[in-house]
This record gives sequence, C-alpha cells and structure tokens, in this order.
Amino acid sequence: MQESNKGLVSIITSALLTLIGLFLFLGGAELLFLGGSWFYILAGGVLLAIVFSSFKNPKLAARLYAALLLVATVWSLFEVGFNIWGLEVRLLTLIGLGVWLLLPWVWRTGASWLTDKREVLGAVAVSSLVVLASCFSSYSINGSLPADRMNAQGQSDQASNGEPDGDWSAYGRTVGGDRYSPVGQITPANVTHLKRAWMTRTGDVQQAGEGTVAGPDQGHEFNLELTPIKVGDTLYMCTPHSWVMAVDAATGKIKWKFDPKPNTADLDKNVYLACRGVSYYHIPDEIQTSCRNRIYSPVADVRMVAVNAETGKPCDDFGDHGFISLRQYLGHVPLGFHFVTSPPMVAKNRVITGGWIFDNQANFEPSGAIRAFNATTGEIEWVWDAGHTPETWKPGPDDVLTRDTPNAWGVYTADLNLGLVYIPTGNSPPDNWGGSRRPFDDATSSATIALDIETGERRWTYQTVHHDLWDMDIPSGPSMVDLPGPNGETIPALVQSTKRGEFFVLDRRTGQPVPGYPVEEKPVPTAGIAPDDRVSPTQPYPTAMPSLTPPDLKETDMWGATLLDQMICRIEYRQSAYEGQFTPPHVGKTTIVYPAFYGVVDWQGITIDPQRKILLANASYLPFRIRLEKRSTLENSGTLPKWDGKGEEPAAKGDALSVSPDYGTPYIAYTNPWLNPLQIPCKGPVWGTLTAIDLVTKKIVWQHPVGTTRDTGPFRTHNNLPLPTGMYNIGGNIVTKGGVVFMGATADDYLRAFDLSTGKVIWRDRLPAGGQATPMSYEIGGKQYVLIAAGGHGGLGTRSGDYIIAYTLDGAQGSNAQ
Repeated sequence: MQESNKGLVSIITSALLTLIGLFLFLGGAELLFLGGSWFYILAGGVLLAIVFSSFKNPKLAARLYAALLLVATVWSLFEVGFNIWGLEVRLLTLIGLGVWLLLPWVWRTGASWLTDKREVLGAVAVSSLVVLASCFSSYSINGSLPADRMNAQGQSDQASNGEPDGDWSAYGRTVGGDRYSPVGQITPANVTHLKRAWMTRTGDVQQAGEGTVAGPDQGHEFNLELTPIKVGDTLYMCTPHSWVMAVDAATGKIKWKFDPKPNTADLDKNVYLACRGVSYYHIPDEIQTSCRNRIYSPVADVRMVAVNAETGKPCDDFGDHGFISLRQYLGHVPLGFHFVTSPPMVAKNRVITGGWIFDNQANFEPSGAIRAFNATTGEIEWVWDAGHTPETWKPGPDDVLTRDTPNAWGVYTADLNLGLVYIPTGNSPPDNWGGSRRPFDDATSSATIALDIETGERRWTYQTVHHDLWDMDIPSGPSMVDLPGPNGETIPALVQSTKRGEFFVLDRRTGQPVPGYPVEEKPVPTAGIAPDDRVSPTQPYPTAMPSLTPPDLKETDMWGATLLDQMICRIEYRQSAYEGQFTPPHVGKTTIVYPAFYGVVDWQGITIDPQRKILLANASYLPFRIRLEKRSTLENSGTLPKWDGKGEEPAAKGDALSVSPDYGTPYIAYTNPWLNPLQIPCKGPVWGTLTAIDLVTKKIVWQHPVGTTRDTGPFRTHNNLPLPTGMYNIGGNIVTKGGVVFMGATADDYLRAFDLSTGKVIWRDRLPAGGQATPMSYEIGGKQYVLIAAGGHGGLGTRSGDYIIAYTLDGAQGSNAQ
C-alpha cells in the first residue's frame, strides 16, 4: 500500500478512536456520577491517551491498547463470569478495534509487523479465547422425566368431560384448557418424518395502514393469533377481519367462508385486529331450533355472530338474524373502546363473554362486566357486574352496567362437572394509576373468579396482584388438572399462570390453595408512589411452585450491540426508579417495570399434560419503562385535548403502548419497551424459554432457551445471525400423548417439536410467516395432524401472512389447498 494511503488509514483510525473515546469518557463520567461502573470513563480516557500517543509513539499506543483490552477482559469476567452474552457486549467492540489495529497499515514504526503488533495480537488472542470459552456455557436446566412418568396413562382427568380423542373442540382442546392431545401417533422416535400434509390460505391479509405497532399515526396491529378448533371432519376458524371459515380437516379445502362485514368505522379505530378462535356448541336436542350445531365468533365491530356449522349461514333464531350487539348495556362506547378477540365460553346453553376495554384512555371507560347470553336465542341471561347490587343480575333494555370495572379479555375456561366458568380479570382502567378505583374494583382485579355457568353467581375469587399498578392482569383462564392429595385422594385443581411468571395451584371447587401448594404474602417496594394513590405493602407468592419470574435487574445485566449502546442502558438504569419487582410508577421519573405487562406468560396461558402431571410454559423476558406526568401541563398548553367522555375521544388520543392520556385522572403515562437507540433490548439474553414443571414434585424438570435472532436485528430489521439467545414469543405450546411438545410463537418463524422427556428440539419447520399462535393437533382418517396458523404479528414485527399449515407423518411436502 502507498505511504499516503497508509497515513490515511492511520488518520481514520485515530479519528474513530477519538470519537469512541470521547463518547465513553463523557458517558462514563455521567455513569460514575450516578453511582455506576468506573470502567467506561477509564476506557474512554485510555482511548484518548492512545490516540495522543499514536502521533509520536505508535508502539506505546499499541501497548496501551493491549493493556486496555486485557483490563477489559478481567473486568468483564468479574462482572458476568463466562456468560457469552455478557462477554460479547463488553469485549467484541474492543476485540474488533484490536483486529483493526493489527492491520499492517495502522500506526507502524517501520519495524516488522510482529514487533509492532505483538502486544495487541496477544491481547486480542486472550480476549478472543475467553469469549470462545464462554460459548460452551449452558443456559439450560437439563433433566429428564422418569420413564414411569413418561409412560403414565389412564389417570383421572375429570375436566376432559368426554371429549373425543381425535377432536380439538375448544380453544384449549377442552373447556378445561389443558392443551393436551390424547392422540399418540407422532412420537419422538418418528417425528423427523413429519411433513406438510396441506397448506391453505385464508385470503384475509393485512391492508394498508395495518400490521404495525399500534399508535396514533402508525395504523393497527394485524395479528393472526388463531387456534382453530376441530369437530368431526371439519376445522373452524376466524381471521383478523372477523371472517368465519370451515375447512376440511383431511385436505385443507375450504368448505365455506362467512364475512360478517364489520363496520369500517370500528375497524379504523381498533388498535388490534385479531381473533384467537371460535367456539362450537350443539344446541340441546330438547330445544327447538333449525340451527342445531353452531359456531360462535366475535366480530370486530362489537358484535357476536352465530353461524350454522354445516352451512356457514347465520342462525336466524339467534339475536337479530344471527347477531347480537355487545354494546348493549354498556352505555356510551366510543369507537375502538371495546372489542372481543377471544372466543366465548359456550356451555349449558350459555354464551359467556367479556371483552377488551381500550387500555389507559380514561377512568370512565365502558364496563368490564361479564355477560351470559342464551346460546339458542341470544337473549341476555345474566351479567356479573362487580359494581352493581346485586352483582349478578339481568339488566333491562335501558339499563347500563357499572362503568370502568375490571374487564376479562382472555380465553375463559370451565369445569362442566362443577358448573363453573373461570374468569381471568384485569384492572379498572387506567393501569398505572389507581387513585380513583373503588373498593369493588380493587377486590376483583387481577384475579381468577369462579362464576356459576347457568346463574352467574360468584362462587369464589382469588387475587394474584393487589391494587395492580403494573398491568399485571390475568390474560388467560386457568388450566384444569387433577392432582394427588396428601391422603391419597384426588383433588380437582387448576393452575393459574400470570404475567409475573408465577403459578397458583388452587382447588377449583373452593379457590383455596391446594394443600402442599401454599401462597405467602411478601413485602414489596412502596416508596415513590404518586401522592394521590396507594400501594399494597405485600403481594402474593406461590412459594412451593417453581417460578419463571426473572431475578431483579442489576446494572451488570444491561446489554446492547456494542459497548457504547450498552453504556447508554447502564446510564438509563441508574437514572430510573427501580427497587425490583413491583416498584410503583413514579411521577416525573422513569420507572423500570420488570416483569412487564407483555408478560412472562401472556395470553397463551400454559399447557398441562393431565396424565403425566407436567406443566409446560413458554416465557418471554423484556423490561418496560413507565413515567407518570401531570396532565394539567399538557392540557393547559393544548398539547393534549381535553375530554370528558362524551362523544368520540379526541383525534390526538393515545395508543395502547407509548402514550396513555388517562382522562379523568391527574396524570398521563408514557410506557414503552426498554430499548436502546439501536432498538436493541437493554436487558440481555436469554429472552425466551420453554420450561417443564413437575406438578407432583413441584420441581423444574428442564428449561431451555427457545428461538434465535435469525429474523430480528438492530433497528427492528428482519435479518440477523441465528444466535441462540432464546426469543420473544407470542402464542402457546401443546403436548401430545406421544410425548411431543409443539410450539411456534417465537419471532424467528419456526414451528418446533420438543421431546417431552428432555425438552430437546427434535424437529422444526420454517414457516412462511410468523407463527404467533398456539398450535393444535387432531386425528382424522387414522392419521394424527399437527396444525398451526402462520400469519405474523404486528406487535412483534414478524412476517405477515394468511397461512394455515397441517403436518402428518406421511405428508406431501409443499402441497397446497386453496
């Protein structure tokens, strides 16, 4: 290389190190002032000294850099040990700069290359070996289920209620929500032969302005979170724009399709476009009807439709020619403030539903009351309204249910033998300030509530978070399981998962903790609460059950793509209010919330193998940050329009995430996932896991990271190295009699199969779009099928589509059925 070019390379090197050094020195000074690590100011100062030395003594500059790299290596090991993700973010930036300094054209004295570069070469080699050695560290809990437990069959499973083995007739296969298929054709020994049997496209694809994270100017999330059901020879499903469809279970051929044509004004205001599933019901034979077998499906314009399962035509004797309005009895419902994304619970001639109330808009939003309609006629049978006396009643045409009560938007589960439906409740809006909540709000929020299916009478309540200020609503109904009691008896139990990553094991008859599965109240942070709010001094913890709740964050947990953006996260950590889980939202100061409202375990709930007594849960880990600000400042300046709840909300309303106007309260809230300027999480991997828990021994059997970074890169790009970090996941898992666990959900667009005994991945298939849904399995024609909806998720940013894909052991790869 010519001397002029060599000089240019050295100048570029000096300029680059100067910029990095200044950034680290100034940021490091702020971090040190905040009580954080000393390393960054030291590194910045040394880099500036190296640049200064390079002009007169390049060899000294090289030695200084080598010393810095060795100090960084020791410091990194001290902070995180042989954690590959912790070492990578601390050392790869400096190793990369060291490799650059090894180029023969950088800072030469005229001696041999080895003489000039010996110290840097040695330091790069040492640091690289440390990083390489850390690659062999494990982030798994390895174990296996004993053979006698793997072979367990024929045990009591009262909640199944006689479901045919080959069907999947409810969202969780049974109304008990265990997500267990008693079909055992597919096993760990033959799962590698699993191939696509057919692939059908629904035809419902995202439109312009859809598919992005919801926001005032960003459109609407378009999410195919669907789990179809299977009854007889037919699959039934719904789509994000509320189409209802029937598909041949053996071939994937569409039998019929019904478009309820939701009102476009509602669609334009709904921040989520999703339908997780439909419900099937056979009207009892003693009731006269021309529409005996029905599919009930939510419609995005706040209606419910009942269609004939054979023809796809609306059932004329249900409501108004097949439709009922879910706005009735709610009073004024601004567009977009109420809709249903989950299938209703249909049992004992009741259609039971609640719905999603637009989070964090006001403290005078529509009621979250639970409503039960006659499954044949659509007439209201009862409502459970926490703010009414009596709380269970039958409203008249002009009655209005109590506004702003806790709502229940997830999938409900039930025990038909006990005649109980289990309701997972959220909060009285808004989520992050509870100063205006009433006693009945606090008593029924973030709780599992058992109601009589036929009468609506409340039988029991179990609360998992007191005075919830963190949006830790229960997003999914509990799963039923029969457990052995201390005296050899069988206890009908349920397991309630939570966004916190805790599992409450309750007697489903009484709502009390099952003996041997105690719950304790433990003290939590109380300082910093808004002056006009309060905080519970304790929260409930199920102490006998393993927890998926992450450890409290430390500064050393901060992460990024480079040492530079990691330092920004460390500064933000020190600037934020954080005393661990349940740190109250502060006014005027950012508060870290972890685990956060996206959940450790979200709306997918859990899976329970009722024969082997194994709980399976996939979890995600991503901190959020909240800041409360006094609303008067924004309203007085005209930045935020005023609103009293009459008419439609102002055009400058908030969205479901970043800006929460919280009308009627003294504050607004800013809430966002905690990402650094490169849009990379400030909390490092592992970001997603799959865990098996033994419900008898109450121990983790195994736990493994699940998913890679293949489709998630910096700045939310969709290309990256497939690093085995574990990945954020939306959607659940299922388990089969054959001992295979299936799960899509992860942001890297795969359907995976796991050996139930060990949790090891034993098969996978690349999906044409994001698989943010819970799979299902069924049998027809002597074959076991595994099916997943692959349509992507706007919030997670995965590829969008409209695919329904089924697999069998002798499937024909790539075949399609339109």
